[in-house]
Amino acid sequence: MSYGSKKVGPNRYREDLGRYYDDFTVGDVYEHRPGRTITESDHIWFSILTMNTHPLHFDAAYARKSEFGRMVVNSSMILSVVSGMSVSDTSQKAIANLGWDKIKMLAPVFAGDTLYSESEVLEKRESKSRPTAGVVRIRTTGRKEDGTAVITYERVFLVPKRGHAVGDTANY
Repeated sequence: MSYGSKKVGPNRYREDLGRYYDDFTVGDVYEHRPGRTITESDHIWFSILTMNTHPLHFDAAYARKSEFGRMVVNSSMILSVVSGMSVSDTSQKAIANLGWDKIKMLAPVFAGDTLYSESEVLEKRESKSRPTAGVVRIRTTGRKEDGTAVITYERVFLVPKRGHAVGDTANY
């Protein structure tokens, strides 16, 4: 289970997000909610913040003359938002993000589109160097509210086994 709480004292509970290595099953698909509606301000600020100067992202007059007829959301933002949606369900307890692979942009995203994501567990194995952890590979797909897939990618991360995560024994 990815969401829950643990008792930390009499009549006191602490939110507990994420999964332990033990909780992952190859073939399972986790639907990440809530979705996220992308605003014009979101993608303009993200483009400026990341120094992406392509006018398709923040020059409406330029974008109207493009094949899209309007500004397109920065693809790095789509990756960031879709990935962020998956964290509380998949890697909230992770020790380290080990890599990204096979990132594919499948369809444009525009201001006003709402994105949802889901992740499928592709494989898991115990860590060779850390006996209290394992390595998990997932494929995440981001979709618009109409079901159109806009991005897919694979991500690999190191996640602790039950009882070995930060916070399992520490009082933080």
